[in-house]
Amino acid sequence: MIPVLILLAATACQQAYGAGSVESAPPPAPVSEAEHHRLAFVQAACGGCHAVEAPGLSPNSQSPPFADIANREGLTRATLVTWLTDAHNYPEVMDFDLDQPQVEEIADYILTLRSDGYKRVPD
Repeated sequence: MIPVLILLAATACQQAYGAGSVESAPPPAPVSEAEHHRLAFVQAACGGCHAVEAPGLSPNSQSPPFADIANREGLTRATLVTWLTDAHNYPEVMDFDLDQPQVEEIADYILTLRSDGYKRVPD
């Protein structure tokens, strides 16, 4: 009798939680080739220290996730471009330069991570 009850319970779970009965996350929206290249560039240039996709923890604990940057109060594209352009803002360990198109590409990408009700990932 007990094996029958276990079988019935397992079947009930499969019915309740099986394919088609539980809502799953929608498939990711198609990404254009340009967006794919932009993410690849940002990941290659910045992903060694920053979490470039949300949610995420940065590989370097002293480097804020890009979503945290994007959701800072008062941040505008202009202030972000200015900050990225001023090389004196980069820590010496970065030892890297960005040309203006790269600055704008990174700034535009970061701004795509803005979201209403964003909650900063705790340290």
